[in-house]
Amino acid sequence: MRHIFLVLFSLCLTTIYSCDDGDVITVSLDFEDTFQACNGVSGIVLYKTKNDPSESLSVFISNYTVDAMLNVGDDNTFEETKTGTFNYRTYNNATISGGDLFCNDVPPSDVEIRSDDQSACSVFFRTVLTEDDNDGVPTELENPDPNGDGIFDDAQDTDGDSIPDYIDFDDDGDNVPTANENPDPNGDGDLSDAQDTDGDGIPDYLDDDDDGDGTLTRDEEKGVQDQNPTNDETNEAVGPDYLNPDVSDVLPATAYRQHSYTKAFLVTATILNLDLSNLTQDELFFGNLTGDSKTSKTETLTPNFN
Repeated sequence: MRHIFLVLFSLCLTTIYSCDDGDVITVSLDFEDTFQACNGVSGIVLYKTKNDPSESLSVFISNYTVDAMLNVGDDNTFEETKTGTFNYRTYNNATISGGDLFCNDVPPSDVEIRSDDQSACSVFFRTVLTEDDNDGVPTELENPDPNGDGIFDDAQDTDGDSIPDYIDFDDDGDNVPTANENPDPNGDGDLSDAQDTDGDGIPDYLDDDDDGDGTLTRDEEKGVQDQNPTNDETNEAVGPDYLNPDVSDVLPATAYRQHSYTKAFLVTATILNLDLSNLTQDELFFGNLTGDSKTSKTETLTPNFN
């Protein structure tokens, strides 16, 4: 929650305030540190609203879109400054909704603007993309940036399928998802106790022959090769054949399973050079973008088999 304090010296917006010369009035604009956005025909509106009292902060930027904010580079970041128009508005006692006010061509008929204070401004955007396979292994432990240059083009790729481990839901390419191979049994972030069925010093999630019987895990299938070694079990007391060194039936794999990983964009906006009638500020943190489906999504792909 961010509190913006406006101090008025001998100045009043008569539709909102009443004061005499010499009065000092401090008004707290109590807005959350998040904002939402609407793409329009001619540009984008960033906005936040509150009730009791009904107020809004908004910025219009012409010829701009949410997609432009998500255009990250090789380092998974994006920064840009755009010019826009900032508005601080107050309304009658109606309950207001930002989506109705800023995302519809016709605003609600029961909402009246009591005051509208406007300023030219600049908006500094910073976007950071986080990608994660949610496999139980923290990204920082999957060697995403071996040379420390901030670009993940040389990230660790254990199975050589062209999908780096930090977004590969099957790091060793054995068709058993990493999350199902107990990389962190007690969930403490220490992988030293990762499951290692054959005791060869290579944890199962990085071992393409989990039971050490000489047959690749992905090939230990029966009947039909369905890219799922976990459902082939000769001895129920031991478990799936790929974890049973006494069974080494071979049905060669011909494909990898479909993979999925998440992409989450953290977009922040900072207002620069704000000059309202009751507030002049060089820098005002507007918040983090929320509520847009494009900022969080799941990607699916099937790597080429090798």
